[in-house]
Amino acid sequence: MIKSDLPTDTQTHSAAELIDMRIKSLPDWRGETLARLRALIKAADPEVVEEWKWRGVPVWSHDGIITTGETYKEVVKLTFAKGAALEDPARLFNSSLEGATRRAIDIRQGETIDEAALKALIRAAVALNTASKAGKKKPKSA
Repeated sequence: MIKSDLPTDTQTHSAAELIDMRIKSLPDWRGETLARLRALIKAADPEVVEEWKWRGVPVWSHDGIITTGETYKEVVKLTFAKGAALEDPARLFNSSLEGATRRAIDIRQGETIDEAALKALIRAAVALNTASKAGKKKPKSA
């Protein structure tokens, strides 16, 4: 993953500010792509929580991690924490296909993504997280 001189702590800057800084630090197609993906994630789930984890990885969560947004020299990668459990009728997942849990979407320079399909995948990930969280709640004692 591309490392930068960005601050890594969220005590000084909010996660949203750190993600803004990451996007601005990538003045090429990767910054534009990450910004567009971020907008699509937020449009798909207006309640999404932005986080900054692992010393520099943008993370979008709702009742658990939905996806991460990593930037590499050749790709911008969205890794879905529970991607293997999601239906992907548009076949967006094109990376990390061998794993039992995660799935990823690698986007290369000049490639576009089916925005409606990505939003549906985000919503499905949120629904899975929400259902998982609801199933783990302890019953109220009488």
